[in-house]
Amino acid sequence: MQEIRPSELARKLRGASRPPLVIDVREPWEYERARIEGSELIPMGEVPARLNDFDPERETVVVCHYGSRSAQVASLLESAGLRRVLNLQGGIDAWSRDVDHSVPRY
Repeated sequence: MQEIRPSELARKLRGASRPPLVIDVREPWEYERARIEGSELIPMGEVPARLNDFDPERETVVVCHYGSRSAQVASLLESAGLRRVLNLQGGIDAWSRDVDHSVPRY
């Protein structure tokens, strides 16, 4: 599984004509507390039932709090045939530290 640094994701979100799809696999209360603007909440437990919703051609970045839940989901997506899946290294915590200090840490 490949990972992406928060700074690289920020660059892709700003400059791409078709930015990556950012999937947040945390729980709704976590997403309400802190999130990446434009990300889509799909809690980890709901991902298996939604595998057909993902575009296999679109780059997809999976996010959680620190990166371990998202790594599991990224592996699941890869095993389901998605080829352009990346795990956000360090999760939303690293995003808050390295890219967007307005995103609360918890």
